[in-house]
Amino acid sequence: MTDNTSEEIGRKPWWRSVADEPKPVDLHPEIPHSARMYDYFLGGKDNFPADRAAADQAVAATPTIAVAARQNRAFMRRAVRHLASDLGIRQFLDVGTGIPTSPNLHEVAQGIAPECRVVYADNDPIVLAHARALLASTPQGRTAYLDADVRDPDGILAAPVLRDTLDLSQPVALSLIALFHFIPDSEDPHGIIGRLVGAMPSGSYLVLSHGTGDFEPALRDAAASYRKQGVSAQLRTLAEVTALFGGTELLDPGIVPAHLWRPDGDGAVDGELPGQQAGIYAGIARIL
Repeated sequence: MTDNTSEEIGRKPWWRSVADEPKPVDLHPEIPHSARMYDYFLGGKDNFPADRAAADQAVAATPTIAVAARQNRAFMRRAVRHLASDLGIRQFLDVGTGIPTSPNLHEVAQGIAPECRVVYADNDPIVLAHARALLASTPQGRTAYLDADVRDPDGILAAPVLRDTLDLSQPVALSLIALFHFIPDSEDPHGIIGRLVGAMPSGSYLVLSHGTGDFEPALRDAAASYRKQGVSAQLRTLAEVTALFGGTELLDPGIVPAHLWRPDGDGAVDGELPGQQAGIYAGIARIL
């Protein structure tokens, strides 16, 4: 791991793609993308008509889906605060980060410990375009971005910027927030997670949230709407989500609906969200 000196920053940009070279940004605005749809659910502006149309179809099928997105975001903030403040984690690898929405992961972590180092990875060109401007680090820490696909975990792990930013001999929080319901069984989600988890040292943590139809069967219609728009989507049951944590040690309270994971007033359930219909399971586990 190299030091984040001003001389180093002056020699090269702080972000790198997996290929260690910037790629032309082709936004494909005519094709819905899950990251831009999520941005729309969160009230963001970085989306296109195709994204909004696909998202509106999903909301028409299941009105609570946008609420679930906000609850998921609140879980991310609580999880990062717990990792940085209570567990002393100072390194984060966030795969599938999505379009930056403040406060993002690095802002939460560095707000607690300015020396935190964060590597973001996503495969959406619009995320890359915004990352250059919005993922700025504190002077004491470092923030980097990879133009990378979770389906290529070896490419992520071999990226020079990851090795330059994170020390994989020290604990890392691996964040897979609202990502793997876009990875169907045919693309081997267990193998992908296993490869990423296997590269993390003992004492690291896995943070994962995942869409489910267990509480709101209508969410399955929303997933079908995603697929009709060309966006892969596969909801999973509690048993299936639990299996994604295989080989790790779950922290209390285990895998629960996102809004019930250690609630602290950040992201209290909206009045329009009855009971457990958040539609998102969430949990944190220690990597052994």
